[in-house]
Amino acid sequence: MITCFIRYEIDPFKRGQFADYAKAWGQAIPRCGADLIGYFAPHEGSSTTAYGVYSIESLAAYEAYRARLAEDPLGRENYAFASRERFILKEDRIFLRNVSLPHGPKVSP
Repeated sequence: MITCFIRYEIDPFKRGQFADYAKAWGQAIPRCGADLIGYFAPHEGSSTTAYGVYSIESLAAYEAYRARLAEDPLGRENYAFASRERFILKEDRIFLRNVSLPHGPKVSP
């Protein structure tokens, strides 16, 4: 299993549009085969940094997932929305593997 971390630089005056974009991915990404962890928008600190995080089995599975996402009606609509509204200024993605597993149980204070 690998996890994709997408770092976005967004227009701070269009955070609402980024939230709409994230909500649409909340429907399309799981439907196309990835395990969406979430999209995270600025709250405190930076007003321009946001993240999207999801897991998938492998890079090969990622390629198939991206093809499905590009053909998905909501996926296509969301890509067009971002292109038209230009609220994403920069996007970087990295794939990481969790090497700390298995985790111990959470202890309540």
